[in-house]
Amino acid sequence: MAEALEKIDAGEPTTRPGLVMVIVVIGVLMAALDTTIVVLALPAMEHSLHIALSSVIWVIVGYLLVITVTATQVGRLGDMFGRVKMYEAGFLIFIVGSALCALASNGATIIAFRVLQGLGGAFITANSGAVLADNFPPERRGRAYGFNAVGWNIGAILGILIGGVIITYVSWRWIFWINVPTGVIALGLAIPFLHDRSPRHRQRIDWLGMVTLGLGLFLILWAMVKLSTESLSGEIAGALVIGAAFVVLFSIIERFVKEPMVALSMFRIRTMPSALLASLFQAIGTFAVFFLVIMYLQGVRGLTPLHASLLLVPGYLIGAAFAPYGGKLADRIGPIWPATVGLVIQIAALAIYAQLGLHTNYAVIVVASAVNGIGGSGFYPANTTAVMTISPPHAFGTASGLLRTFSNVGMVFSFAVAVLVAARSISKRKAFEIFVGTTSLPKHLSHTFNTGLHSSFYSSMSFIVVAMVLSSTRLLYRRSERSVVTPSPEVPVSAG
Repeated sequence: MAEALEKIDAGEPTTRPGLVMVIVVIGVLMAALDTTIVVLALPAMEHSLHIALSSVIWVIVGYLLVITVTATQVGRLGDMFGRVKMYEAGFLIFIVGSALCALASNGATIIAFRVLQGLGGAFITANSGAVLADNFPPERRGRAYGFNAVGWNIGAILGILIGGVIITYVSWRWIFWINVPTGVIALGLAIPFLHDRSPRHRQRIDWLGMVTLGLGLFLILWAMVKLSTESLSGEIAGALVIGAAFVVLFSIIERFVKEPMVALSMFRIRTMPSALLASLFQAIGTFAVFFLVIMYLQGVRGLTPLHASLLLVPGYLIGAAFAPYGGKLADRIGPIWPATVGLVIQIAALAIYAQLGLHTNYAVIVVASAVNGIGGSGFYPANTTAVMTISPPHAFGTASGLLRTFSNVGMVFSFAVAVLVAARSISKRKAFEIFVGTTSLPKHLSHTFNTGLHSSFYSSMSFIVVAMVLSSTRLLYRRSERSVVTPSPEVPVSAG
């Protein structure tokens, strides 16, 4: 793999581009692996740790939530103190969090340790894009981000395959223990071979901005997750209102702070809002598909969590195979067309999923999964390339963190949207039990629930249509998106 990656190098931006890529891919792979592997372990965890059904989802969502809330902040820390240092710190935190998850004794500790593990994942994922931008020239970044997407897809596959074997034949605790030696190896490679290649911008930490944005995002996302398992209440409504107020307060604070966490002038870069919002809506639409297909296979078709997940492996494989070519295409013709066409292909995949019936051949699911993988391999590397290319070099960490924040907000929202729409035909609790894998539906309810799933697939399609429109509007500014933006008065050095 390293030999193939060496071909990326054309202008000697770094002496070992292949090795840099391998180290970054390992980090992304580990973060992705722990997104899918835990899904298979939920029934075992619920039984072993005596976790209430309403709490077990936080083993997944808590991990995503902390990455979402902290991504922008840790990305800026990378700009300030060194992106490689923050990336390596992420490995260390992730290793410690994984070991503690393996030792968890009850529901509270497993959720708390998953939050710690998620913090490590935030340091890794938020700074990985900046590390690649530092080490690869603009005309080679698309393919670099394509290989980064390979890491994500391979991690998701390994999560399913290794997770299934471990949970079936060993113990769920080993899904976390395996991260320890892998993380140690990656950290051992990173320390001598990864080096910061950009100047650091020493600034004051914007504590007020960090706290207000963090609280705002947390309250909004917490409310959405609660809404997926409970009816709307004063507590949930209050959290949404207060969370939104904190986000508004954050935007006001950033206008007056001398050294803001996120310089709002970054959003005045012509295509930045479109790229970030496309990532948000794409994540809402596509990440929900994983939940919905799992619920279909386990609830309607009665498959086990492992067998249901195995049917999604071809899609991840196809995504991994095509991602480098999607990135390479973005390098050659610009990122807009590959990203937009990728979204069109993903819409087609959801249209196939929306036709699933009570006795549909499983081959249809494999085909839909493959089509979805091809679409994702066009969108992800191209959209990441777009964001990093139009970002000023001194703010690569902040830009990478922003992209991860928007994407992860979409991921967390996607779960809530999927369950809310699918649960119109049955109770939320029953829909949730189906997702966890602790129950399946009796035949007389299967048709009703399947109809609800169809509505969910169509709602997911609508979100991706919005993402496609946002992506295509960037064609108006194609010339600016294919050029490198250097620091200017519009994006001052204090942007962080």
